[in-house]
Amino acid sequence: MSVPRDSLADMRLATWNVNSIRARVDRVLAFLERSGTDVLAIQETKARDDQFPEDAFRAAGYEVAHHGLSQWNGVAIASRLPIEDVEIGFEGMPTWGEPAAAEARALGATVGGVRVWSLYVPNGRTLEDPHYQYKLHWLSALRTAAQGWTAADPDAQIALVGDWNIAPRDEDVWDMAALAGATHVSPAEREALAALGEAGFEEVTRAHTPGAFTYWDYQRLRFPRNEGMRIDLVLASRALAARVRAAHIDRNERKGKGASDHVPVVVDLA
Repeated sequence: MSVPRDSLADMRLATWNVNSIRARVDRVLAFLERSGTDVLAIQETKARDDQFPEDAFRAAGYEVAHHGLSQWNGVAIASRLPIEDVEIGFEGMPTWGEPAAAEARALGATVGGVRVWSLYVPNGRTLEDPHYQYKLHWLSALRTAAQGWTAADPDAQIALVGDWNIAPRDEDVWDMAALAGATHVSPAEREALAALGEAGFEEVTRAHTPGAFTYWDYQRLRFPRNEGMRIDLVLASRALAARVRAAHIDRNERKGKGASDHVPVVVDLA
């Protein structure tokens, strides 16, 4: 389904965890054409830089910035507007693994005067797993970096978008009892996400998409039963939040053969 572009919008910005860009490049390009999206932040590309299908995007009229190191993680920004000042990772971003290394989870670029960060926040796995502490450290470092950006320029237009692997509120989960003692809904994760509000960022899609989910697991008929979660979010600096005119979640992208388990989240900026 194509959603009409807000008549006051001069940029349509979207974020989408595609769960393998090589497996879903045709769906992504079809979405871009159908939706009139100007800038798409992509997560979980699962590709090295040399494997990203950049030629297909360029043929469709989009520039691409991509950061991918292996078959895991990977983030990108595709834009009909010029992409400038590309930055891989943010200052202080934690490392992971042995030997410790920065993962392909954050990519920043300026498009149309907006600083867009495509973010794939660590999953956390379980509350006892070291990956959970890594997730909390990652979010804390992001907050510190983001607070620095807005402190340096209170009028900065910054969008922190992507798969946060956190459901901010109980209403963002189909059944809280089903996730008791699990990641994505723990108090520490929610507090780490909420701390970005103290750094001057506001989630801007909820008011336009009440009760909506953005992710449904492939298992146990989660999608047909609408047993989903809202974990794909758009956090905007105050200057950018003032420009938001509309937002929607393209639920239909979860339908059909070869769908990602996430769907696009779209924001119209005046």
